[in-house]
Amino acid sequence: MDEYLIVLNKDEDTVHIVNIAEQRTMKTIEVDHNPHEVVVIPEKNKTYVTCSLGNRMNVIENKSFSIINRINHQDFNFPHGLAVTPDGGKLYLASTYSEKIFVINTDSDEIENIFPTYQDKSHMVALTPGGERAFVANIGSNNISVIDINQEKVINHFPVGTAPEGIAVHPQGKFLYVANQKDDSFYVIDLVNKYKILHKRRLGNVPIRIVFSPDGKYALIPNRESGDLSVIETEFVRQEQEMPWEIKRIPVGIWPGGTVFDESGERAFVANNKTNDISVIDVKSLTEEPTRISTGIHPDGIAYLKKELEV
Repeated sequence: MDEYLIVLNKDEDTVHIVNIAEQRTMKTIEVDHNPHEVVVIPEKNKTYVTCSLGNRMNVIENKSFSIINRINHQDFNFPHGLAVTPDGGKLYLASTYSEKIFVINTDSDEIENIFPTYQDKSHMVALTPGGERAFVANIGSNNISVIDINQEKVINHFPVGTAPEGIAVHPQGKFLYVANQKDDSFYVIDLVNKYKILHKRRLGNVPIRIVFSPDGKYALIPNRESGDLSVIETEFVRQEQEMPWEIKRIPVGIWPGGTVFDESGERAFVANNKTNDISVIDVKSLTEEPTRISTGIHPDGIAYLKKELEV
């Protein structure tokens, strides 16, 4: 099995397919304007890329690494955040400026449902591990929308910090982490007890993404304007009390953004927007490896894919 990174270079309108072992781009795909976010669905052999300024979503077939479909809609207005249901059957897309959620069938690539959040700048989406709920970060409203997946509609909103963007559900499904880019903070939300804010923590400057390690031990949060990566130990014990705690801040490139773990959780990868490269993080030592992976112009969204080598 080969391991790849799917890297979106948003200011040259390309996607790089990077062979991780060789640390090189083995294919470049020309996509629509301004690719931002990406999700891989291995069981469908598909990768979905939101091209935000092109108001399109490109569908890439994972065997040939070629575009097989383009999804359009008149209400796409900066399509951005993506999340997929656990069975891989449906994709949830947030359109930032139309403030609508699109539900897409991943077999047919057809839009099956559209509904509004009624909030300002609905940007990123995260699902619970069981697929019962989706959460949408609304940058302009300083809150999170709650979506019932079975009903496919918004059922609640709750406040967080200023300009929430990064959002992720812990693998155990009990906690939601939210990065507030204008507060330089992250919140931990109790998903069992009425969306209560359990913890507030300071970070670096402009935290914009959150990703959990596969085992849930760590949350990695790139801080865009301070050029570093906050490492949160999710069950840190301090004075006999268990709590999430920043245990290290790792310097990376300039304007870090998209972050992803490999399948094993032994390595993480951070897209550095202004240095046009990928930092490789050794998770055991929590250090950046000496060599970065070169990319195109201004890498942002990033995803991991493991698949058999094509002969």
